[in-house]
Amino acid sequence: MASTVVVLDNGAHTAKVGLANQEEPRVVPNCIMKAKSERRRAFVGNQIEDCRDTSALFYILAFQRGYLLNWDTQKTVWDYIFSKEGIGCSLDNRNIVITEPQMNFPSVQEAMLEMLFEQYRVAGMYKTTAADLAAFNYVADSEERTTMQTLNCIIIDVGYSFTHIVPFVLGRRVLEGIRRIDMGGKALTNHLKELISYRQLNMMDESHVVNQIKEDVCFVAEDFKEAMRVHQCEKKRKEVAIDYVLPDFTTIKRGYVRIPGRPRMDEETMQTVPLCNERFTVPELLFNPSDIGIHQVGIPEAVADCLKACPWQAHRELLLNILIVGGCAQFPGFLPRLKKDLRALVPDDLEVSLICPEDPVRYAWYGGREVATSPNFEEFVYTRDDYEEFGVHGLNQR
Repeated sequence: MASTVVVLDNGAHTAKVGLANQEEPRVVPNCIMKAKSERRRAFVGNQIEDCRDTSALFYILAFQRGYLLNWDTQKTVWDYIFSKEGIGCSLDNRNIVITEPQMNFPSVQEAMLEMLFEQYRVAGMYKTTAADLAAFNYVADSEERTTMQTLNCIIIDVGYSFTHIVPFVLGRRVLEGIRRIDMGGKALTNHLKELISYRQLNMMDESHVVNQIKEDVCFVAEDFKEAMRVHQCEKKRKEVAIDYVLPDFTTIKRGYVRIPGRPRMDEETMQTVPLCNERFTVPELLFNPSDIGIHQVGIPEAVADCLKACPWQAHRELLLNILIVGGCAQFPGFLPRLKKDLRALVPDDLEVSLICPEDPVRYAWYGGREVATSPNFEEFVYTRDDYEEFGVHGLNQR
């Protein structure tokens, strides 16, 4: 029964989880958080909403450098997710669709299998990647008569730890074409933290607040060299420079951009951070990781390079179906800039078309729901009987 299937897109920053018969997933922070204000209590998942003061929030992450290594933390988060407080149902005797990173280590895969079958007693599991689910959802969404077997597309997954470029030709991942850039939302937040701490005020312990600043004010410049002239022209500077009012956690829970001439109550006494070129130099790392010493190409060059590993007959369709998912896809100006840079790198006779869904964070989860409710889903599930007979090695044979 489709209703019993749990879909879990287990990301490094957030876990998107829900039952296959639900319209929307819950988005839960995939970590344990500790606050200075309440030292005795650890906050798991959405419990952080109960915390009065989230300054100097300390994160204990399940993922390290993009891979699931801290199993104690992950188990604590999963226990919360599959409790009454979470989605309100246990995994006991249910099938689960679960995601893992691209090219995941065999030892991590084995540990996940063991935990799901032996500790959570699942009936069966279908293990996949977020890119596969995004591609599946893309087929389900397409108006034309595209099937998974005829799909040619490139998925750009701009995640928390990495950015992956994954090409699909005739519905199958081209393994030689997958490219990984060690740049994602976490590195951008850390870089913004360093810039603010160096130029304005020490915020090195304020990952939570700086992440909110990044989400609220950062954008991608269409022409970076031109944008950097903000310091030569007063008119341009006025367009970019802002004051960000920091939360005090008594009257203001989340910071905001000060609107000149329209002060809010007590705004004069609030602490503010002036921001100017930080707003676009931080997301620029997705296009030029070498700016902070990471000797890798940016997303446009990685896409152009991934094409070389794909059959030339598919190039036209691949460039017409570039789907962007992940939290960092939401930066204003990201799509036009990526299109402009890609256009300069690929042959002139090929068109470039980028698609960014309305909800790039949950897009893969919706693909998981499509998989779980498809008529032949049961054929692909690795059941408890399979696990008891073949152990962890049977899954890889599959």
